[in-house]
Amino acid sequence: MQLFKKIHPLLFWFIVIVLITIIGVCGFMIIEDFAFIDALYMTVITITTIGYGEINKLSEAGRIFNISFIVTSFALFTYALATLTQYVASGELKNFLKNRKLMKDLKNLENHVIICGFGRNGQQAARTLHAHKHEFVIIDNRDEMIDNWIAHENDNLLYIKGDATDDNVLLKAGIHKAQSLICALPNDANNVFIVLSAKALNPSLKIICRANALSSVAKLKNAGATSISMPDVLGGVHMATQVSKPDVIEFIEYLTGEEGDSINIESVDYNKLPPEIRNTSLRNIMDWKKTGVTCIGIKDEQGKFLINPDYNIVIKENMKVIVLGNNEQINDMKHNVDE
Repeated sequence: MQLFKKIHPLLFWFIVIVLITIIGVCGFMIIEDFAFIDALYMTVITITTIGYGEINKLSEAGRIFNISFIVTSFALFTYALATLTQYVASGELKNFLKNRKLMKDLKNLENHVIICGFGRNGQQAARTLHAHKHEFVIIDNRDEMIDNWIAHENDNLLYIKGDATDDNVLLKAGIHKAQSLICALPNDANNVFIVLSAKALNPSLKIICRANALSSVAKLKNAGATSISMPDVLGGVHMATQVSKPDVIEFIEYLTGEEGDSINIESVDYNKLPPEIRNTSLRNIMDWKKTGVTCIGIKDEQGKFLINPDYNIVIKENMKVIVLGNNEQINDMKHNVDE
């Protein structure tokens, strides 16, 4: 019984039809000594009730077999055919094939981002990642959120309808191969739980987490969150900065938003640099197979940022170079340092 539960209905009834055909063919071949093609012909016209007539006159044993075969096969074949037709007409076949494609795409993902929660914050994160051509997968158990996105924004959305607090769902989303995880659930307790689970499954995972209450920030950090965002606080800061520095905010939004798809900012880790230019000056690194990108800052060993750094500074271990350029320049630069 457990085996039948695991078989998809479409496959189950297809197997039933095949078994009926095999039984009919074997019966006619054994009892009446028919050739395979003749036995197959008799089986098909019998179960489909076409009734073109017998190839050869049946023996008494053949007639008894045929009567039994007609009674059992016709009922099963008709029900199987009706079930398959309903399955196709109701759209379940389309959903089945779509889910298979989703599972295949999820299996092939690497260095992707997992977004837990597809509310306003999760959707905005998805828009930005999509604009910058970064692969991501959504986890949410609310059908309306995912269905609305597919209908109005992007029908190629990779998603899992499930509870992100479930380890099995995180594993299905490819957490072992993921680069980052964004926790955008409105409930801080759920976010803490997800961070703990995610860190246990992938200790090197970068986790960006939403927090609603200030008291949750410490808990999320202790759980293993890499960085924490408080939408309400950021919203207020953003609005105030739009008053004091509107052009700066507009430029930053252009770089990080959907409109900035031709401009990109990239962080290049020391360990990604070719050995021949490690522990050399920033000037040597920027001159390496020139691509036209501009260094706008570095992150030193202590994690502090130096904006517009001196090109004579030596880039050492645990340091990062922050560069600005268009997508073509950034891709050339990545190719140069990853080859």
